[in-house]
Amino acid sequence: MEQIKLFLSEEDGVGVVEVILILVVLIALVAIFKNKITALVNKIFQTINTSAGKI
Repeated sequence: MEQIKLFLSEEDGVGVVEVILILVVLIALVAIFKNKITALVNKIFQTINTSAGKI
């Protein structure tokens, strides 16, 4: 019985679960907004190339 109480009160795995949930949410957001992120990055690189040509 003591072993079960110790097992239930142990919180070592909580940090791992939180990190995994955060990663899942981030991956889902990237998947949802993939087209907008790609368009934004392309626009940024286009601006960099245009500005670099002026130098």
